[in-house]
Order: sequence, then structure tokens, then C-alpha cells
Amino acid sequence: MRVAYTMEQCWHDVPGGTAVATLRVATELTAHHGIDLIGVAGRHRRPPVAGFEPTIPVTTVPLARPLLYDAWIRLRWPLVESATGAVDLCHSTAGIPAPSRAPSIVTLHDIAFLRRPDRLTRRGARVLTRAVDRARSARLVTCPSATVADELVGIGFDRDRIRVIPWGVDPHDTTDALIDRARATHHLPERYVLAVGTLEPRKNLRRLIAAMKNVDLPLVVAGADGWGGIAEELADSADVRFLGHVDPADLPAIYAAAELLAYPSEDEGFGLPVLEAMSAGTPVVTSRGTATEDVAGGAAVLVDPYDTASITAGITEALADRDQLIKLGRQRAAEHTWAATAAATAAAYREALE
Repeated sequence: MRVAYTMEQCWHDVPGGTAVATLRVATELTAHHGIDLIGVAGRHRRPPVAGFEPTIPVTTVPLARPLLYDAWIRLRWPLVESATGAVDLCHSTAGIPAPSRAPSIVTLHDIAFLRRPDRLTRRGARVLTRAVDRARSARLVTCPSATVADELVGIGFDRDRIRVIPWGVDPHDTTDALIDRARATHHLPERYVLAVGTLEPRKNLRRLIAAMKNVDLPLVVAGADGWGGIAEELADSADVRFLGHVDPADLPAIYAAAELLAYPSEDEGFGLPVLEAMSAGTPVVTSRGTATEDVAGGAAVLVDPYDTASITAGITEALADRDQLIKLGRQRAAEHTWAATAAATAAAYREALE
């Protein structure tokens, strides 16, 4: 099976969890499923973001982003075959359907922006909304959580054409030496609460910082600056240390050194930091009523992300019950593997071609 596999997100300013999933699934598909993946991206003058280098060969179509996304959605051009040659299937891995003569699968990681377009830039919301409409013509649509699947059905997608394929997580066995090195490299406090994610409005940092005023621990935030001016607005917050973009290789030790992960995001399609923290043996506090509740699977403390008192209470509860949460979290993380994600993806490929 020869599959065109879009990888443009590896060059996004903030690749995020979608790029992590795309790369890990690509590695598994090529190594264990005998699938010939041909990466597809636009033209770039710079290399991909460090830590997000494609693990498969990438061919380029004759346009650069943002023109590439507009052309794919509005003009249905250029075809991926202009870069890859003939393929059996086209998998658009990050919500922007790439035009192809072959049958197509589109992965929609998150469509919360349809309800709250203010959580994206104006252009981003416009492009992604059009992309969702274009995805209706795909043979199958995959998504990482039942929450996203339900939202897709709610806007008219046929449930029979949706496949829920949860993300995996790499097991973490971080040593004391690696933790000590992370502490020294990033000047970490001896004890701290950790937040991980791009600095953008939906990550709910304003309320988290307000909630932390009643917790006798500093907050460490690991994540690149996104949009919405969050970094500038919160830069002078007391007892908050912003690490900026962190090399993915350093993250496991930063998780392991933390007292807990606070992840009260307002909306997520999946929420990979929840599993990453659990795999590193770090308790998790996350949002009730979102996809992260599904991901946590009863192994985290759940809070109302719109109520600072609830966030404070959740952090306090997790600190008091660390040992039990660590045990439950490790068990939950062990249930999610990239091998399983890739196997389900390969099954979707075969189904789309039948």
C-alpha cells in the first residue's frame, strides 16, 4: 500500500500534539505494517522545528504555507500526486484535506473552534472551518477521542464514517540523573506544579495562575508562545516561571520532577500532556467535561476549568493523594500505545480501500 501522508505541521511555529501523533504513527506504520508512506509538505526555506523532524522521506508540492492551505481548500490544487506520483490512498493527518486522485482519509484532531472561533486567530478559524467542510467528502474521518466524534456527528457527519483512534504515549523511565540535569538546565524549583502547552487562550493559564495564589508552590509553564498575547500578559505573574519551548527530549524529566501536572484546558481534542505526565509518574489535575476527562479515564482529579476555586481544590486534593494518583496514572498510560494507534490507523487504511 502506497500512502501520501501530509506532514506540513512539522514546520508550524508550534507543531504541538498533532505533530507528535503524526510522527509516531508514521514510524510505527512503516516499521510494523509494511505501508509505504510518502510524506507531503509545502516548500520551506528552513528545516522543521527541532524535535519534530520527519522520520519518513518528504516530497514537496510547489507552494508554501499559507498559500498551500488556501489552495488545497479552495482550489483543490496542487494534487499530492504532483509530488508523490501515483498513490493508493491520501491521509491528511492534521485537518487540512489535501487534494488527491486517490481515496482519502482526513484526521480531525479538534473542532472546538466551530463553537468558539475566538480561541483561534481569525484567519486560523476561517481556514479550519472550511477544512472541516471539505473533510465531509473523505471516505473516512478519524479523530482521537469520543468527544470529537460526538461533535462531528453533531454537525452532520455520518457516525458510520468516523473512526476514533486514540493517541498513544511513549513509556518514561526517567532517572535521577536526568531529573537533576533538567533541574539545572531549566533552573527548576525544588518543588513545583507544572503546566504544559502552547501559550494561547484556551489553555486557561489566567485561571490557573489565579488558582495557584492559594497553593504554596510555584508554577512552572513549559510551552511555546502562541497567540492572544498570553505570554506578555502573564509574564510578570508572581511565583510563575515560563520555560518557553522545551526540547521534547527534556520533557519527561520535567514531568517527573513536578509535584503534579495542572492541565485545566477549556477544550482539547485529546490532551497528550495528560498521558505524558501519567507515564512519567506525575499526578494529573484536568478538566471535567472535555476530552481530557476521557483520556484520564478515572486516573486524574477533575475540576471545573471555569472556576478558579475548583482548580485550587483539585490541586490541593491531588497533592494530598499523590501516591494513589501516581499508581492509577501509570496504569492508565500503559493502556495507550503508539503501536495500537498505528494498528487502528492501518485498519482504517484497509477499510477505506475496500
